[in-house]
Amino acid sequence: MKRVDDFRLRLGKHELVPIMIGGMGVDISTAELALVAARLNGIGHISDALVHDVSDRRFDTSFIKDKTKLYKYNINNSDKTDIKFDLDLLAEATKLHVGRTMEAKQGDGMIFVNCMEKLTMNGPRDTLRVRLASALDAGIDGITLSAGLHLGSFGLMEDHPRFRDAKLGIIVSSVRALQLFLRKNAKLNRLPDYVIVEGPLAGGHLGFGLDWAKYDLHTIVAEVLQYLKDENLEIPVIAAGGIFTGSDAVSFLEAGVGGVQVATRFTVTNECGLPDDVKQEYFKAQEEQIIVNTISPTGYPMRMLNNTPAIGSNIRPGCESYGYLLDGNGNCSYIDAYNRELEANPDNKDFKVMDKTCLCTHMRNFKCWTCGQTTSRLKDTTHRLADGTYALLSAEHVFRDYQFSVNNEVALPAELPVALQT
Repeated sequence: MKRVDDFRLRLGKHELVPIMIGGMGVDISTAELALVAARLNGIGHISDALVHDVSDRRFDTSFIKDKTKLYKYNINNSDKTDIKFDLDLLAEATKLHVGRTMEAKQGDGMIFVNCMEKLTMNGPRDTLRVRLASALDAGIDGITLSAGLHLGSFGLMEDHPRFRDAKLGIIVSSVRALQLFLRKNAKLNRLPDYVIVEGPLAGGHLGFGLDWAKYDLHTIVAEVLQYLKDENLEIPVIAAGGIFTGSDAVSFLEAGVGGVQVATRFTVTNECGLPDDVKQEYFKAQEEQIIVNTISPTGYPMRMLNNTPAIGSNIRPGCESYGYLLDGNGNCSYIDAYNRELEANPDNKDFKVMDKTCLCTHMRNFKCWTCGQTTSRLKDTTHRLADGTYALLSAEHVFRDYQFSVNNEVALPAELPVALQT
């Protein structure tokens, strides 16, 4: 019976264990998590979501404090068109986060940065160009383009000296999305180095509508593989979304993918950026608690736990400090929803905003508990302690379990002392 370790992912001259850890923002996929994957000859992701705040936490910078002070005069104003990002500071924060991570890298694996197109930042094209260029400047091994079609993103990088050197990939959820991307970028004579096909069971934002349950990752992967074969394109495909065991991964590898992207099982590792109490919420989650809603201002459906504090919150829009989802005209659908409820409830400070949420602030504070569809199975991957909590895992343990397990088995961590078990 084959194991994941019987396969290898080839990206140019690199031959890797075909395991990629997904890029969960905001700093849920920490540098520490990505570094473990790279050390074990896999691929780890960091994310550039809210990169100023990530820098402040990691390097004691003051990007958020300074931005808040600069735009303090506008906090109570519903018009956010003035809120702009200083592109030099954006570059500085990105280079800090990416550069320090790359400096710490050991092993023969790789580290990529997940770059979401939907972080429009009140200047979609200019801010995206800076984010991409700064990550390349800082030595990132590769960039995964996510949360959007990214039809112009390769064009934003074509003049960079590392445009043909770094590994560049795209996340798609359909053959159609891949076709659009390839057609748009054909004139650049630069194919993506990999394509991540993300299915309907993934965590966070989905590339599907509320009819997501109609779709199946195996089917979509087969369609993408056939399309690439028909077009004589040798681009490695990475399957993602709902791959919970090494045996799940092998089923895709045997079907012809180059690797798998996994994330859910790493949310409850020591290296993950979620606070420990939130990790326990993931462990405790039941299947019926996992929902898909439309509260994200991005317009994409999003999977999360139904007890996430971001649902129904009436927090004031935090654009002066964050503002990552402001479109090119300074708009965000949460601002509209918040102002509507504020006007309808002038004497009630406890009103709820149910249809949208301030994603920037809640993700920054780990109050938006996005998750994969398999999250309810996490409790079966570890030991329950005497106090009712669950033992956290190491990222290396989870990685190696994917790499070497068979028969849909999940290896529990080393046996705990009897006194610590229930």
